[in-house]
Amino acid sequence: MSSTPSAPADQAAQAHDAVMPETTEATESTEVAAAAESSEPVVATTASAQPQESPAATAARLAALFPALFAGTPKPLKLRIQVDIQERAPGVFTKQALSAYFRRYTGGTAYLLAVSKGKQRFDLDGQPAGDLTEEHRKVAADELTRRRTNANAKRELDEQQRHNRATLLRDFEATKLTTPNFCALKGLPVEALDGLLELARADALEDAQRPARPEQARRDGPRDGPRNGPRNDTRNGPRGPQGARPPRRAEPSR
Repeated sequence: MSSTPSAPADQAAQAHDAVMPETTEATESTEVAAAAESSEPVVATTASAQPQESPAATAARLAALFPALFAGTPKPLKLRIQVDIQERAPGVFTKQALSAYFRRYTGGTAYLLAVSKGKQRFDLDGQPAGDLTEEHRKVAADELTRRRTNANAKRELDEQQRHNRATLLRDFEATKLTTPNFCALKGLPVEALDGLLELARADALEDAQRPARPEQARRDGPRDGPRNGPRNDTRNGPRGPQGARPPRRAEPSR
């Protein structure tokens, strides 16, 4: 009995390809590599014999040729934009170079943000070239959420490890135990202690050199004056040393 894939699964796959349309071109470079490994001879073309251009070099050339689309803030790309590039700039880019560049470009956070908030795709002249569907925006937004969640989890883990190292350094400097006994108390291998202490000292040095945040500077910095000190009350005349009022003059006797 044969079974067919469900429609929602097909739609999800199509939406992912639409968000990053250029990544489908990667299969062509895979076929070229497979042909090179076969026993049949392959005729080498001039383009394939050239050294592979880096994605950064491809980005610079695209920005120079098509600044309306590739210079400045990323814009959602027209579907099958590689075909348009090859037609407008024949022989300038290899398929492999464009595929490598667009895999990085369409997977970048800036591009995903543009897709998640955009309504239209754009051609090489920076002109609207098709609508972005809600499904395509959702695919990009889901990927951004996943990356944000992973980044937050990594930051929390780093902060916890940093705190643990600081505690370890403080306890080591205060302990009177021998190193083996200290490591046994902390559940650490003896050979790992020096490396952790070195990281803790580097963390402390980095914290000391880091400028204070504005709210921390306001909290820890000098105040304009004492809040609970004696008031400068001059309603009954100037006060003498240490806030004492001067003695009253004796009134002449009548």
